[in-house]
Amino acid sequence: MTAPLTPSPHDRPPHHPESAGDVPPGGPATLSRALRAELPSAAVVAAVVTVSGVLLGFLWLWLAPRVPLISDGKAVFLRSSEGEQAIGADGTFALLGLGFGAVSATVVFLLRRAGGVGPVTGLAVGALLGSLVAWRLGMWLGPTSDVVAHARAVGKGVVFDAPLRLGAKGMLLAFPLAAMAVHLLLTALFGPRDEVPGPGPEAGSSREG
Repeated sequence: MTAPLTPSPHDRPPHHPESAGDVPPGGPATLSRALRAELPSAAVVAAVVTVSGVLLGFLWLWLAPRVPLISDGKAVFLRSSEGEQAIGADGTFALLGLGFGAVSATVVFLLRRAGGVGPVTGLAVGALLGSLVAWRLGMWLGPTSDVVAHARAVGKGVVFDAPLRLGAKGMLLAFPLAAMAVHLLLTALFGPRDEVPGPGPEAGSSREG
């Protein structure tokens, strides 16, 4: 009596790829290692872009139009009821955010032209944090938020500046949205292209036939 030619599944050696303890190539373990490898680059990009928010805050404080106030000794009023300085402060922040986003995305793309999840994630997180840093820094360094005390300090009939505020909080997204849009555009135009595989030997043999 002869033995069967096809081994049963129980006869497979322990190192067989289909055994329970093995992970096939490209499985969850490989993906986890790839993500961990991207963490340092993501952290560096996020930190640098966040720090750039300090410069954005200083520029907003310098370029944003001031809102003039005046006191009659009893209440505080806008010196010009038709003034658009408050809207101008929001617009200035948005324009600066768009510029910083475009520059940050360009620098990240040039330094990491090969792409990867890490730099893109770091760029998005850093741009959002940088926008928040700029907003809070501009308010902190600007005129005091205690308008009543400021009016008493300067005196009746003296014009003084209102606190620097961001009326439309959606302007905080100008920095990260511009960074993502510009980086996506640069990647689409100048990023690495996937190689198109050539015809295999089967295609050549079929043409010959």
